[in-house]
Amino acid sequence: MAPQFKEVKIPQGDLIQVQDGKLVVGDHPVIGTLRGDGIGLDITPAMQAVVNAAVQKAYGGKKAIAWCPLYAGLEGLHHYGTEFPEETVEAIKYLKVAIKGPFTTPIGEETHVCLYCAHQQNHPGKCDKCGKEDGVTPRFRSINVRFRQALDLYACVRPVRYFEGVPAPNKYANKVNFIIFRENTEDVYAGHDFERGSDVATAIIELVRQKTGRQIRLDSGIGVKPISLFGSKRLVRKALRWAVQQRLPSVTLVHKGNIMKFTEGSFCKWGYEVAAEEFGDVTITEKKLWEELGGKMPEGKVLVKDRIADSIFQQIQTRPDEYSVLAVPNLNGDYLSDAAIALVGGLGLGPGANMSDDYAMFEATHGTAPKYTGLDKVNPGSLILSAVMMLEHLGWSEAARLIIGGMERAIQAGVVTYDLARLMKAEGRPGVREVSCSGFGQAIIERM
Repeated sequence: MAPQFKEVKIPQGDLIQVQDGKLVVGDHPVIGTLRGDGIGLDITPAMQAVVNAAVQKAYGGKKAIAWCPLYAGLEGLHHYGTEFPEETVEAIKYLKVAIKGPFTTPIGEETHVCLYCAHQQNHPGKCDKCGKEDGVTPRFRSINVRFRQALDLYACVRPVRYFEGVPAPNKYANKVNFIIFRENTEDVYAGHDFERGSDVATAIIELVRQKTGRQIRLDSGIGVKPISLFGSKRLVRKALRWAVQQRLPSVTLVHKGNIMKFTEGSFCKWGYEVAAEEFGDVTITEKKLWEELGGKMPEGKVLVKDRIADSIFQQIQTRPDEYSVLAVPNLNGDYLSDAAIALVGGLGLGPGANMSDDYAMFEATHGTAPKYTGLDKVNPGSLILSAVMMLEHLGWSEAARLIIGGMERAIQAGVVTYDLARLMKAEGRPGVREVSCSGFGQAIIERM
């Protein structure tokens, strides 16, 4: 029986189902859509226009997406009186797949934040900066993080690839084409941080002294970062499945196990265990490759290897083509994802998804940039490429390829938004034409 929603209006279409771990998708799947705050109001319509055009062109009208508006952030505040409505979470569970723009995240210590302009202040009511009276709410924890926790979206999936014509700071950028699977629920995201001098911090320091004889400075803040066997194995399992399904050559376990042996070191150990126990017929370890096979990779196998976290930051810059799938704990994955996107030109073209075994949420990976809200100015590429991931998740690869091709040709032609136009002009490239957010979407559509 369908749940009764207060604000969510489910459009006519096919509800996505999960059967035996596989997605069942009709010709008119209902997709949850959250516009987001700030520039989300600009980039979300541009994304939808591109996706609609690609689906129409790929399938001649036989398939179409039924977009279902959902609300969080400022729209959640207006519809429900809260920035994170429980009904929105339940609707995503019902629909199985959603795509969202960026949401405001408070970063200071003030008691209230304005969801129009992200200004923070110490009182409710009218915003001291933008003057709006219906957007100020008590400070809150990250909406993005709460979605991940409420839906158990344990894998943050970030493809990183180069688009020809994008000014990139690294001379090997054209060799970058890998995907990062970052654990999304443990490590520092599920960690506990205790203030210097607090009862808990003092108790932990004393416990460590009693049990190990090691003395932590008494004026230390204390952090606890859990990394579990369960969380590690399911993340690596998802990365391995992706590599096998996409016929990619390797999966690399990234960790700092040389220092943190029983958290990140265990992540690596448990990752190898998953490969051996569940994928032994299609995987081979780097150790076996060199010690038993003389370095000759058997055809059709996936190489499983590991790298120390600090080393991988160097290697993705100097020999990125040696990596195809990276499986990483939370904190190092956070750093690595943004560093990798910078190699190929920045977050404007960085897609992302947060996934569990049952639900998938695709998202823009950048912030809300409220000063550009409503100006039809910013680059919608991140959300459009996230929609490409969504189409691939649905099994609609034909439409996904059309969008990629259209974007490649728009960039090669120099028809781009201000961020890329500025960089291209600085390099002395002729014929660059700066277009708006919606104009970039139209340029992609015209070149599909």
